Amino acid sequence: MIQFFIKHSKELTIAGALSVLTICYFQQRELTKLRIETQTQTQIIDSLHDEVFIKSVDAGRYELTLDHLKEVNPKIGKEMEEWMSHETE
Repeated sequence: MIQFFIKHSKELTIAGALSVLTICYFQQRELTKLRIETQTQTQIIDSLHDEVFIKSVDAGRYELTLDHLKEVNPKIGKEMEEWMSHETE
C-alpha cells in the first residue's frame, strides 16, 4: 500500500488539488447566491420599513387632528371617537 502511494504520489497530489479546487469553486458559487439573497431581503426590509414609517406618520396626523377636533368641538370629537371605537372594527 505504501509503495502504491509512493509510486502514484504525483497523480494523487494532482487529484487532491483538483478536488480542493472543485470544492472551493462550488463554495464560492453558493456564497455568491447567498449574498444576492441577503441583498434582496435587505432591500425588501428597507422598503417595508419605509412603508411603516409613512403609515405611522399618517396615523400621528390623524391623532393630532382628532385631538384638535376635541378641543375645537368636543361634541363632534367625542362622536368621532365613539364611531371609530365601535364602527371601524
